[in-house]
Amino acid sequence: MSIEAWWPKLRQQSRDYLMENNGDQVPTDLVEEITEAGGIVSTDAWWVGQSGPAGLYLSDEANDWIDEVANGETPEPRAEDGAPTS
Repeated sequence: MSIEAWWPKLRQQSRDYLMENNGDQVPTDLVEEITEAGGIVSTDAWWVGQSGPAGLYLSDEANDWIDEVANGETPEPRAEDGAPTS
């Protein structure tokens, strides 16, 4: 599931945290919340940057998407990688 789908399902506090700490490691409890909201942490997901023992980092593209939301902009929708486009 793409960030556009799970983002609105996060608690406002969690969205605020991601906007204020954009680019930082995502805390474990927030990764769990993203997963519960439908975000599948996979190397195939465009919004996943690095995931491993050091934790989860969002991709640069996902951080840009969050910056746009934080600035009151409406980011362009993006299909998940590998999803049919027609």
